[in-house]
Amino acid sequence: MSILERIWVHVRVLASAKRNRGDLAGRLVRRPQLLVAQGTYETSLLLMGRLPAHLKTLATAKAAMVVNCEFCLDIGAALARSEGVPEDKLVALLEPDGNPALTDDEQLVVAFAAAISASPAVVPDELRARLEARFSGAQLTELAAEVAWENQRARLNQALGVRPAGFSDGAFCLIPQR
Repeated sequence: MSILERIWVHVRVLASAKRNRGDLAGRLVRRPQLLVAQGTYETSLLLMGRLPAHLKTLATAKAAMVVNCEFCLDIGAALARSEGVPEDKLVALLEPDGNPALTDDEQLVVAFAAAISASPAVVPDELRARLEARFSGAQLTELAAEVAWENQRARLNQALGVRPAGFSDGAFCLIPQR
């Protein structure tokens, strides 16, 4: 998926909100500096394309599951569907280790996302070595930035009471990791 296609997917999904549409924007507009900073970082992430989009999508979906952000779970499933990630891969995020629905690379990025989304965030040396053997420094940096930002998004949404917007109404939605 090209960068422009990914941007278009995000725009379409955001426009599909059925309720609570202005929760986050309504809060951030009170602090324009934060609104601009959020938008700039979101745009920067969308413009990066070293790592395949589906890997970033699976990693951020797993992060949303770990930190249990209802808005992120809702929009994450809708973005994944719109980006062509099959539902069986989303279901596999519940128990990714050795799951045949996920490739080795997918299992690796999901394990990384789970590790840095947990509290405390600890990436075991063995996992880091596997990531460094498989991905370039630029790809790993892009992945870390995506997952770290998903954690920031989720925690900000939870702190401000941002509610699900109905992106996944009537379709498969991600569920929190237990």
